[in-house]
Amino acid sequence: MRAMRFVNSWLFIFVLMAGTSWANIKPVEFDPARNRLIAYMLSHQLPAQHYSHMPFDDDLSKQAFDLYLRQLDPRKRILLQSDVDELGAFGEHIDDELRRGRMVLPDAGMQILNERIRELQAMLVPIMEKGFDPNREDYLESDPKKIVWAANIKELEDRWRRVLKMQVLDEYLDAIEEKKNEQEQEKQGTKVAESKAWQAAMETVQKRNTSYLRRLLKESRQDHYNRYFDAVAKAFDPHTNYMPPTSKEDFDIHMSGSLEGIGALLREDDGQIKVVRIIPGSAAERQGQLQAEDTIVAVAEKDGEAIEISEMRIREAVSYIRGPKGTEVILTVQKPDGAKQVIPIVRDVVQIEETYVKSTLLQDAQGTKVGYIKVPSFYRDFNASRDAGKGRNVTDDTRSELFSLTEKGISGLILDLRNNGGGALTDAVDISGLFLPGGPVVQVKNSQGMIRVLEDEDQLTAYDGPLIVLVNQFSASASEILAAALQDYGRALVIGGEHTHGKGTVQALVDLNRNLPLLHLKKYDDLGALKVTIQKFYRINGGSTQYKGVEPDIVVPSMLDYLKTGEKYMENSLPWDTVDNVQHSAWLKGGFDVPRSRSQSVAWVEKNEKFQKVKQEAAKAEKRREQTRVAVYLEGMRKEREEANKAREEAIAAGLIEDEAAEGEVKEKDKKSLKEELAEDPFVGIALFLMDEVIGAGKIISNVK
Repeated sequence: MRAMRFVNSWLFIFVLMAGTSWANIKPVEFDPARNRLIAYMLSHQLPAQHYSHMPFDDDLSKQAFDLYLRQLDPRKRILLQSDVDELGAFGEHIDDELRRGRMVLPDAGMQILNERIRELQAMLVPIMEKGFDPNREDYLESDPKKIVWAANIKELEDRWRRVLKMQVLDEYLDAIEEKKNEQEQEKQGTKVAESKAWQAAMETVQKRNTSYLRRLLKESRQDHYNRYFDAVAKAFDPHTNYMPPTSKEDFDIHMSGSLEGIGALLREDDGQIKVVRIIPGSAAERQGQLQAEDTIVAVAEKDGEAIEISEMRIREAVSYIRGPKGTEVILTVQKPDGAKQVIPIVRDVVQIEETYVKSTLLQDAQGTKVGYIKVPSFYRDFNASRDAGKGRNVTDDTRSELFSLTEKGISGLILDLRNNGGGALTDAVDISGLFLPGGPVVQVKNSQGMIRVLEDEDQLTAYDGPLIVLVNQFSASASEILAAALQDYGRALVIGGEHTHGKGTVQALVDLNRNLPLLHLKKYDDLGALKVTIQKFYRINGGSTQYKGVEPDIVVPSMLDYLKTGEKYMENSLPWDTVDNVQHSAWLKGGFDVPRSRSQSVAWVEKNEKFQKVKQEAAKAEKRREQTRVAVYLEGMRKEREEANKAREEAIAAGLIEDEAAEGEVKEKDKKSLKEELAEDPFVGIALFLMDEVIGAGKIISNVK
């Protein structure tokens, strides 16, 4: 079953590559009978097929309603508290609506939302005509979870005044900063330039918001029903989705050929478009500045006008970001710590070679040879395999690199799984087998409670020396299975942040058109599909990789420490639990004394300048992230910008983040060899130190925990 072979479905994600033109896809016409059928199927198939078998009751209805409301007005800038109360009357009855096929909430939501949007349209021009006092001290809460719904129209109007003022000041400050060194400013005089910049900012903001409100009103009745159905599915867990016909084509995009675009995976999160992962070898990865957890707020073509994509549906946002090879897209991005950055990326094909396993030979402080293998993802070309060809896969590539390193006489090995988002489950098992003499690797439990143990059936090992595994918060799915297995056997020392991602579930695509009740067969247009969580992974020690992820043996500082990212931070994520452990034999050929290595690592981190800078910058970033009440006046915004710019300059100077591109220039990461990059990597530095302690002292002893 295909679902068994892939474990890297995070949320409903889009790969930003060239391909289908969404404008050419015929939208599904609204058909009440078709939607009643979808509702009926969701109410029956979700409880039956989802791993948890959660009953579709009033409690689940409330969760679905909360998700629906957040999708309807994610930043609480349209609806009033009275509107929320009115819609809340349907909150406990979503389960009843679906079963009976009498859905009221999506139509009520559409009607109330559109009425408020029209009021905002009428409100927009007077607010802009009245203008803003740039020196009046205003503030705005930026965290939707902390914002309360406006009590009345007057309060909503004041909220919009602050929002529009902030946007104008933002545009104005951008323009002033751009013109600082231009001759035009010197000729015209500062006051004239500032006056022009202010007027241009006012015009841009009014035009942008006029377009934004019009776009919201253009959402069809079917769009509102699709939103409603998706909220129902996500109430079961964040990886379960309803996928309308135009979306289900994107479910199974994998790295198996030459793809064009920027190379990023995106998700919708409370009305924002967030980066999930950067694809190795992509234009975004080569450019170096776009990172996971960044929020894309605006998109522009080179020399074109920026289009704000906040609160835009992900499919529409993707249509602006995608494009053909060689064209430049300008992304305005908000970093997790609140800093804003403009990132130019030239769309390009993914350099497939960069997505594959790579290795190099390192040396520890004593000159001992240590191998390094980077596994970017668990790739496997199933299409080539089905066609009787020999498709390239991560297991064969890892085995080949491992053989090459052992031929060079390595005394230790570092296996790097950082930022590895998963892939083929078969390869997680097979790569484990390169380091283990056979035995169980992972347990897979289905929705019926049946557990299947997947084993390494080859009793030979490709490498049996000291092994260190590197992970971080973006190590997910298959990479967590591999790291967990090597940790449970005592085969490897795992080094990383506090936890990995915690993605321990499998999703399957259920085509609703193939599960139709007999009387309805082929009567309606495409019904779409469900992406449903059907299985859960457990380690051989019985603990799940879900939610908690893998907790490293050695926890070291990371620039990701301040990010609240991972399964434990997702709403409605399935909990951590346990099953019986599987009998297995501990690794007996020697390993790391974990308590001793932990003690040594603490002392080493305290003395390491790079790690100390990482700790300092992560602490500063966390403090900035927690400051969600932002200034909306000229000096306050200037001060916040200066602080953010100073923080970025310090981080760049410390080599912790990429330098920004010069104006009008697309920056590519400095072309360094893999060995040069690793020489500056503190994770690799501490791995070499601990490896040296084991190899050099000859203290390879049984793993003690």
